[in-house]
Amino acid sequence: MASVTRRVLYFTGPRQIALREEELEAPGPGQVLVHTLVSAISPGTEMLIYRGQMPRGLAVDETIPALAGRLEYPLTYGYAVVGRVVRVGPGVDTGWKGQLVFAFHPHASHFLAPVDTLHPLPPTLSPEEALFLPNVETAVNFLMDGRPLIGERVVIFGQGVVGLLTTALLARYPLDVLIALDPLSLRRAWALRLGAHAALDPTATDAIARVREHLAAREMYAGADLVYEVSGNPAALGQALEVVGFSGRVVIGSWYGEKQARLDLGGRFHRSRARLISSQVSTMAPEFGGLWTKKRRLQVAWRMVEAIRPARLITHRVPAEEAAAAYALIDTRPEETLQVILVWDEL
Repeated sequence: MASVTRRVLYFTGPRQIALREEELEAPGPGQVLVHTLVSAISPGTEMLIYRGQMPRGLAVDETIPALAGRLEYPLTYGYAVVGRVVRVGPGVDTGWKGQLVFAFHPHASHFLAPVDTLHPLPPTLSPEEALFLPNVETAVNFLMDGRPLIGERVVIFGQGVVGLLTTALLARYPLDVLIALDPLSLRRAWALRLGAHAALDPTATDAIARVREHLAAREMYAGADLVYEVSGNPAALGQALEVVGFSGRVVIGSWYGEKQARLDLGGRFHRSRARLISSQVSTMAPEFGGLWTKKRRLQVAWRMVEAIRPARLITHRVPAEEAAAAYALIDTRPEETLQVILVWDEL
């Protein structure tokens, strides 16, 4: 069977993108060849790599085989691809051919994958909806780690795609108050559409006072039961500590890369008994080790994709050949973007 010439997106240096052609051999035993339709650019982790703000030498990912290697240029990255199976290797059921699948895989026009790493799309979801699976799974993981309760007061810093999806899931709970913060007006507007009771600008001089007013936090150690910091901005973590209440939880979902967080832990924080929780989707908290598995969490994420219908958050669909322009857009005009996707072939 003839090889395929594919296009692969490479990060070659800070703010440098290249599409390179490579030969891809026929699928081997247990493998299939997938022709990519669309892939999603992560405005969080992926943009740290684009800007050169990732910690060099760290493993790209410790759980996804397609993301093996180290964070060093040149680098392929990306983790949300939807395509169609066009060839099957020896030992693979021919029923896979023609199947629409999601894969945790870097941006490329074609790729080989073991069938057990692919996720067939539910018939009710479009390829664009399915692209949100990783970010919805991340939001599910945030809720599992934060454990919101009925009647709680919740604050979330950061309304990028992951933050908005987290807001959408939190809005399904019978909370007392749900407050979202983001400096960009487009994101604040979407937070309200997705169910936040208030959406505030964290850069405003009275931002913390307004949050505490919405929380009816009039005493020193009153405040939010649960706070999420998913903005990617280390300064937001300090603000999160200002609004969390006595024995409250602060879930840190941001990855700051090489950026440092400077925190004041000498005053109110020390006496408030606040708990800081690191949350990252590659693993699950040990206390879920009984009945929960990553497969079960992914199944929940698929159902939440169907419930939220997040394709409405796509603001730009860019041909893969113009990928450099897509990254530059996210980098320089974030006020115009929510989710930017690359289109490799007709849907």
